Amino acid sequence: MPDIPWTTPTAPAPDAEVYVMASRFETATLIGALRFFLKAPGIIAQIRKAPGAHGAALRARVSRRTFLTLSAWEDRDALHRFARSEPHRSSARAAAAYTKESVFTFWTVPAAGLPVTWAEAERRLAAESARQDERKRGH
Repeated sequence: MPDIPWTTPTAPAPDAEVYVMASRFETATLIGALRFFLKAPGIIAQIRKAPGAHGAALRARVSRRTFLTLSAWEDRDALHRFARSEPHRSSARAAAAYTKESVFTFWTVPAAGLPVTWAEAERRLAAESARQDERKRGH
């Protein structure tokens, strides 16, 4: 299935620092992956209207049951307001039932650094996943 490419709802000020979030979700089943994917267009549409949203994209690997998200925000509060609003809030709660694993990472970039590349997002997600694995092992 196709990815949802980077979209810029509201361009940030040229000298702004933006708050970036990348996430990776793996569903337990293919049915869960299809459910996740079917919710994605509604969430992207919500981001396009969200105050403080500067960009979003989705990389969907349904057959591998894996999804990557990438978004940029005015600040952390703008991201949190979005996450607590509908339909994201209900979709995230429902997805918890069929999500096997999830990883989130956050950082800031200058506005000129948008859009963030998938390579950068994947590098940061891999580093965060390794940190989580170390914590689980008690190190």
